Amino acid sequence: MRRRSIIGTSLAVVAAMSLTACGGDDGGEGSKTVRVTLVNHVWTENIKKVLPEFEKQSGLTVEVTQLGEDQLSDQYNVKLNAGSDDLDVMMYRPLQEGKLFGKNKYLADLSEKVKSDSAFEFADFQAGPVQATTYEGKVVGLPIITEQEVLYYRKDLLTKSGFTAPPKTLDELKAQAAKIEADNPGVAGFVARTGKAAAVTQFSSFLFSFGGDFVDASGKATVNTEQAKQAYAYYGGLLRDHGPENISTDMSWSEAMAIFTQGKAAFYTEANSLYKNATDPTKSKVVDSVGFAPFPAGPAGSKPYNIPSWALGVNDSSENKDNAWKFIQWAAGKEQALAQQTAGVPGARTSVWANPASTATLPKDLAEANTVSTANGVGHDRPLVVKVAQAREIVGQPIVDAITGKDAASSADAANAAFQKFLDDEAK
Repeated sequence: MRRRSIIGTSLAVVAAMSLTACGGDDGGEGSKTVRVTLVNHVWTENIKKVLPEFEKQSGLTVEVTQLGEDQLSDQYNVKLNAGSDDLDVMMYRPLQEGKLFGKNKYLADLSEKVKSDSAFEFADFQAGPVQATTYEGKVVGLPIITEQEVLYYRKDLLTKSGFTAPPKTLDELKAQAAKIEADNPGVAGFVARTGKAAAVTQFSSFLFSFGGDFVDASGKATVNTEQAKQAYAYYGGLLRDHGPENISTDMSWSEAMAIFTQGKAAFYTEANSLYKNATDPTKSKVVDSVGFAPFPAGPAGSKPYNIPSWALGVNDSSENKDNAWKFIQWAAGKEQALAQQTAGVPGARTSVWANPASTATLPKDLAEANTVSTANGVGHDRPLVVKVAQAREIVGQPIVDAITGKDAASSADAANAAFQKFLDDEAK
């Protein structure tokens, strides 16, 4: 999924914040130069604009290397494997690389720093994102950008079919989708991602809301529990029975979003970070009628994901960890979190979400839906493993099978066996 908020994949751009006056600063222990590696992202552009303030306050110099997502991964792969100490602060994806980085001890343990710094207020961070930036009980990262799943819907179609409010439960979602579809030939009741791997992240909220998960507390595969089987059958059945005609089983967000924004579907579950695709008149035909609502509740309640798409960590091989932490204290602190969220980049601090200024630029109903999602959210939207792409292919197969009318329960059993073998192999 992520991916989403990247605004470029250019080659390395080094923001040369001039080195210290002595000219002999090699970035070692106690160095006044903090070397920070960031991805191309709106968050990065915002933070770069205010770096001079931090440098003035701290007496440090920040040297930024800015990379596209693929280049960032390549650099980490080379430098971290080599034990390089020329990275101090790293912007990384907790759900994509967190398990790998934790297992290989690439990230420094920040537990004592966050606990001993009362002004930083670590308890202010939401539980879901913190879960994803914690490895084996150790805090190894601070979440700086979050995403939640919400329900996109057409207000005009609801009104036409006599509904006064969007669905609050998954049962109501199915009933409203069926009624609107019957009242509006050519319009699907529901659309969402259908691709085997692409759909996993959005399907996760259905899985959680039915009471399931990808693994249990002991790390065993659980995609064939009764709750998981019900979730697969519901998601696949909703798309099979009320999705677009001749539905493809290879849709990611861009294809599903296009169907919704062209007025061809009543409901759409997706990440809130993509909302501007539906509210931008140059991209959407439903600008005047689009609404947003919290993810509908299943048997276990409304449990959408609330994940950190990006976090900041410290390279465990860095010899400048104390000053690296000073940068993170500032960049992930309350003041910068509020500034970023006010500029449209959602963060993980509870106090910021409670501040009306932080959501003033969002549609009112989206801000309200986000608030519900952050309170109820689960901190992952895919299996937390090293080989994430392979795992998504395995647990995503029952989604496709359910959409195409195959037995979801049997498919879930087969997927669980394959996923457990995958987990066993990865644990070796």
